Amino acid sequence: MTEQTHQNRLPAEWEPQDAVLIAWPHQHTDWAPLLAEVEDVYLALTREISRFETVIIVTPQAAALKNRLLNENLNLSRVRIIEIATNDTWARDFGPLTVYRGTHTRLLNFVFNGWGGKFSAELDNLVTTKLHASGIFKKTSRQDIDLVLEGGSIEVDGCGSLLTTSQCLLNPNRNPHLSRQQLEELLSEHFGVDHFLWLDHGDLVGDDTDAHIDTLARLCPQDTILYVSCPDRSDEHFHPLQQMEEQLRSFVSRAGQPFRLLPLPWPRACFEEGRRLPATYANFLVINQAVLVPTYSDPADAIALQTIAQAFPQREIIAIDCRPLIRQHGSLHCVTMQLPQGVLT
Repeated sequence: MTEQTHQNRLPAEWEPQDAVLIAWPHQHTDWAPLLAEVEDVYLALTREISRFETVIIVTPQAAALKNRLLNENLNLSRVRIIEIATNDTWARDFGPLTVYRGTHTRLLNFVFNGWGGKFSAELDNLVTTKLHASGIFKKTSRQDIDLVLEGGSIEVDGCGSLLTTSQCLLNPNRNPHLSRQQLEELLSEHFGVDHFLWLDHGDLVGDDTDAHIDTLARLCPQDTILYVSCPDRSDEHFHPLQQMEEQLRSFVSRAGQPFRLLPLPWPRACFEEGRRLPATYANFLVINQAVLVPTYSDPADAIALQTIAQAFPQREIIAIDCRPLIRQHGSLHCVTMQLPQGVLT
């Protein structure tokens, strides 16, 4: 890597963390019809994450949420609740991407436009600014960047490699004025990466994000990639995911070696009012000493947990029932954003 790309470094998700950011669902979000069910998922997330690190929760109703958590017997010593208005709860895509710049941390605040203008996002686009203004991040600085980018659209290994999809990052509903080369130059500058892995195949029916990488394939330690695999020839995903797998096999690490590829199982098709939902085991969250894995009350759940354990053998593997989350077309990773060590401490 050049001297310039060393200025910023976006750490891998499996590096030490200070906290995880979530945005609590409320009656003015699309969760209103199933609020009780989805809050159960958020309670489970808060309970499990707070075993290992701090949970930062943004909500427009801080006092009411604090009482709710106390009534659920949650230990609030590792929970920080900040009152901020939100449109929705997909913190992965409007939360800050935190880089190391020398020994300091810096919050990169990209533009969130509701996945290409599909949904209202004016409040969510302000969350990082308001969080920083609250003082919760101590001396961590913030840099506002005039580039549309969601956290779920990129994967990094912290050592110079970035994995993404051309369907999302090169979509004209994001940054139509930028070519692939221009986008790579900006990502190199902001994240300290110089080895780009572009997936040109793979997309989940029901996904609103234009093929976010965190629904398809995830970088893991020791040049490993966990990826979704569909063995069912009758499934509409079969051929696109076969093409994606072939492309993954052609990729090499920054050191020029093939990746260790671990296929994730394929859950049964899930539907809501006749529409297919994007259930995926790739949407897991790595935290300190653990990995939280979305499950769907499916026979493939156990295989997914075992497979992810192969990539993270030193961590506790924790299942979280995410059936309510996929009813709004996302899953566990989509509603969380990790904050690396140094942001709070």
